[in-house]
Amino acid sequence: MNSEKVVFGFFILLALTLNFGFFIGDIDNIAHHNVYELFAALVVSLIATVLKFGDRTHLGAIFLATSLVADLQLLMAALIWGYAAHISPTGLDTEATVAIVSFSGGALLANIVSVILLLAETMTVRR
Repeated sequence: MNSEKVVFGFFILLALTLNFGFFIGDIDNIAHHNVYELFAALVVSLIATVLKFGDRTHLGAIFLATSLVADLQLLMAALIWGYAAHISPTGLDTEATVAIVSFSGGALLANIVSVILLLAETMTVRR
C-alpha cells in the first residue's frame, strides 16, 4: 500500500466531507452553519492543495485546478463571514449568510469533481 496515496485520498475526502457538513442546512439560517467547520474545511482544502503540487501529469493539473477553485470559494466565504460578523454595521444578516453558504456550495462542487477524478484514476490503475 502506498502511504502517499492514502494521505492524498484522505485529505481529498476530508475536504469534501467537511465542506458538505458546513453546506448542509437552511441556506439563510446561520445557526445551521458553524464557523469552525468552515475554518476546518478551508484548512483541510489548503492542505489538499499543497499535496497536489507535486503531480506533473494532465490529471494532476486538473486536480490542482479543482483544489484552487475550492480554496478560493472557501476563502471568499470566510472573508464574507469575517466582514459581516466584525465590520458590517448590519452584522451577520440573511444576505451575508446566503453568500457564505453559496460560496461553500461552489467549493463543494469543486470537491465533488476532485473526488470523481480520484475515483476515475483509481479505477484505471492496474497492479
